[in-house]
Amino acid sequence: MKLDKDKPQPVKTDEAAPELLEITIRDKKKNEEWVTEVVTPKHFSTGSVGYYFGGKMTNPENGERYQVSCNIALIGSKPGKEK
Repeated sequence: MKLDKDKPQPVKTDEAAPELLEITIRDKKKNEEWVTEVVTPKHFSTGSVGYYFGGKMTNPENGERYQVSCNIALIGSKPGKEK
């Protein structure tokens, strides 16, 4: 993962984290897929690192649309407050 030098630097990173993750949201009962997205690593403005997905998904049953966002943050990566 490339870190943004203009953001606070993470306390730790995960060198074994994959460059791509696939996130799928599905109706468990009907096994119907609502959305699948491939996400890349993100350096958040807080300094923590992880993955992020934001977008829209559609109910395949009736076409209703939903807004979705998913933050996946590496626990312990956010910089602490200065004492």
